[in-house]
Amino acid sequence: MKKLLAIVILFTFASCIPVKIAPRFKNQDYKIMLAKKFQKDMSRETSFIFKDSKEADEFYNYINKKYQLNHIDVGYNVPFQLEKQTLYLSYHEAERTDEKVNLPLVLVDAKRESNGNSRLFEGNYGTRTGHWYIILTVFDENINNCLRDKHPLKNKTIEYLKELKQEYLTTQNYEELLLTKKS
Repeated sequence: MKKLLAIVILFTFASCIPVKIAPRFKNQDYKIMLAKKFQKDMSRETSFIFKDSKEADEFYNYINKKYQLNHIDVGYNVPFQLEKQTLYLSYHEAERTDEKVNLPLVLVDAKRESNGNSRLFEGNYGTRTGHWYIILTVFDENINNCLRDKHPLKNKTIEYLKELKQEYLTTQNYEELLLTKKS
C-alpha cells in the first residue's frame, strides 16, 4: 500500500518534461522571418508563416482553385497582381512538434526492472503532438523578396498575405472562390 501511495504522490507532483516545443506566435497569428530559422531544410528567404489548422493538402486545393491553376505548378511561383505589378507566390508546408517525456513512468519502470519485474509503461514514456505551418514567400519580377524591409511593396504584400490567410482559413468550399468578385 505504501508503494502505491508513493506512486500516486509521485504522479501528482511530477509532470511531463517538454523536450521540443512547436513555435507559438506571440500577439499575432502569423510571423515574418527567415524560413531557415523556422525549418532547417528551408531556404534563407524572408517568409510569411502561419499555423495551418486544416487537413493535409487543403492549402494546395485552395491555391489551385483560387488562381485557377488546373494542378499545374501549384505552390511554385504562382503569379498574382498587386499594385499593377506581377508578383510570384510560393509555399511550403512544414510540421513542427511538441514532444514531452513522462519522467515518472520511466522511473517506475526502471525501479520495477531493477527488482526483476516486467515494465508496465513501456511505450508510454513520451507524447508527441504535430502542428502544421504554411510558409509563404513572394517575389517580384526581378526576383526580389517582397517581404524584405527595403522592398517598396512590403506592407502591401503583408496585407495581401494576411487577407489570403484569412480567406483560406474561413473558406470551406473552394469552388466559392470562383464565384467571388476579383479585386
